[in-house]
Amino acid sequence: MKTAAIFSNVVESVYNLPLEEKLELKSLLEHNIADARRDEIMTSYNQAQEEHKEGKLNFSSDVDELMNML
Repeated sequence: MKTAAIFSNVVESVYNLPLEEKLELKSLLEHNIADARRDEIMTSYNQAQEEHKEGKLNFSSDVDELMNML
């Protein structure tokens, strides 16, 4: 079964839930999304820390230099 079809089935199932279960699912998803975002932030932080230790990061307050870094 393709991902789009699975997603469609999940959405249809959620629409058929009672209101209380929909609210519980909403709460669970919000917490799951927040946890996933925190994990992404931590991964980016750890990567930046490693790049800083290796001297791969450049810092500047000069706007022209920053534009050239992009």
